[in-house]
Amino acid sequence: MPTLILVRHGRSTANNSGVLAGRTPGVALDGRGEAQAAALPDRLAALPLAAAVSSPLQRCQETLAPLLAARPTLPRHVEERLSECDYGDWSGRKLAELMDEPLMEVVQRHPSAAAFPGGESMRNMQHRAVEAVRDWNERIAQEHGPEAFYLACSHGDIIKSLVADALGLHLDNFQRISVEPCSVTVIRYTRLSPYLVRLGETGDLSALAPTGDGDAAAAGRDAAVGGGVGGP
Repeated sequence: MPTLILVRHGRSTANNSGVLAGRTPGVALDGRGEAQAAALPDRLAALPLAAAVSSPLQRCQETLAPLLAARPTLPRHVEERLSECDYGDWSGRKLAELMDEPLMEVVQRHPSAAAFPGGESMRNMQHRAVEAVRDWNERIAQEHGPEAFYLACSHGDIIKSLVADALGLHLDNFQRISVEPCSVTVIRYTRLSPYLVRLGETGDLSALAPTGDGDAAAAGRDAAVGGGVGGP
């Protein structure tokens, strides 16, 4: 199965002002987020991406814009199921004031029981995101082969929930995972198990590029006993 390169969108105006953006329209990247997005093409330059899939929200589209400009032939797709969690009535509110809401403790300590008023549950958020990735894994494998790489640009809670699924963690533990703006998280899917290859990476990714060594590539599909050797 393919290797998924998950990119969280760059820092947004809502991130910078302490607001829970959710699906509020018009939330753009701030200056730092634009710089993070501009650096993305170089960070991913060594990776032979088969496609770019994205949340429909503006901050994700802006994050991918420099990469798509650098790779004009890269197929681009919008995937609604990778959109931000629907925080309902919480959307657009300051995180500082939400800390006083009784539901916040549930969100932090027992997220599988959390459902946002006027929005969706965190269980539903994870379910739709996992289903989207599984569907795209099949499509990318059929169109580009099982060793293909593809990228998906999404949001913090979505990426954390996908990492929890890949690690076999209960959703109640997903708040222990952290992914920074414009960080890269890599999950390699195989027939039997997914493997978390990178988590919240903000630096060089060239070590992930294929080496052309068929035996090493085949061995890399499973966990290395005693630990892997790393990149070249």
